Amino acid sequence: MTELNPALIIILGALPLAIIPSTLRKAWMLALPILCLFLVTSGEAGSFGLVNVMGMELETYRLDGLSRVFAIIFSIAAILGVTYGLHENDPLQETAGLVYAGSAIGAALAGDLLTLFVFWELTALSSVFLIWARGTDRSYRAGMRYLMIQVGSGVLLLAGVLIHYAGTGSLAFGALGLDTPGGAIIFIAFGIKCAFPLLHNWLPDAYPEATGTGSVWLSAFTTKLAVYALARGYAGTEILIWIGVVMTAFPVFFAIIENDLRRVLAYSLNNQLGFMVTGVGIGTELALNGTVAHAFCHILYKALLFMSVGGVLLRTGTVKVSDLGGLHRSMPWTAGFCIIGTASIAAVPLFSG
Repeated sequence: MTELNPALIIILGALPLAIIPSTLRKAWMLALPILCLFLVTSGEAGSFGLVNVMGMELETYRLDGLSRVFAIIFSIAAILGVTYGLHENDPLQETAGLVYAGSAIGAALAGDLLTLFVFWELTALSSVFLIWARGTDRSYRAGMRYLMIQVGSGVLLLAGVLIHYAGTGSLAFGALGLDTPGGAIIFIAFGIKCAFPLLHNWLPDAYPEATGTGSVWLSAFTTKLAVYALARGYAGTEILIWIGVVMTAFPVFFAIIENDLRRVLAYSLNNQLGFMVTGVGIGTELALNGTVAHAFCHILYKALLFMSVGGVLLRTGTVKVSDLGGLHRSMPWTAGFCIIGTASIAAVPLFSG
């Protein structure tokens, strides 16, 4: 078990969900991320799953301080996503959500760039079904745009990896930098998934078109995986400071004029990513610790906000601000949880923001 990437437990365990009876399926879905959480929490740090493929040394499972934290929060997010979706009976969406979560965990635990690429692409291929699951024409078109952009990020990543390997002879996933063509191309691939300015349109386009449960899953993994990848490969890269500063500012203006609450949350997510990117660019131990802590907390409170808005969508059929009012009376629990998430993102004292 030590040599096996814990993410494979979730991915492989999710595949037979469609043939498992509904009553047993819910327990099975919860058990998979709980087991993964136990393994990454209790596992010893080190490099595992070392294999040689056509002369290339691969490290398919690396557990250290950085990867452990992200694997833990991704596992927790998977548990929350499963719990939130227990009221649904959609094996395809449930399978997609778990494969998506497992792929993000696998990428966080990858010790080499080729393994990272495999899980990176799997996050794209699995997550698009969370958008299509809504079954509308808008969700289909948004999903297609999302898929093309995310797969494009993966193609760039693979090209960068091959160029990097040709120049260095190494596939190790560590500090990369921008001083080589391969490193620069990989940086752009990470930037697409992190929703850098001018590369961000897929985020507010796709997330609001997913199902209520799908939005919760989407808010947790794709962009935070990119933050992890930047922290691993480009800590201290100065241009990230300026990219992050722009990211913190421009989405706010779009959020203020937006009428759709899920689009507001999508722009807000983009804004919060800016703080994380800036921290990675600063690159000091304190800045990186702050970035990781922010990413950890952000996954929790952003999921809570998407859950709250998803509850409103389920209850009223809309999340347009102009069509809503008085929900604190008809949905007091949802309103209370939304206030907690809002206080967190606003950095109210005693909350996690």
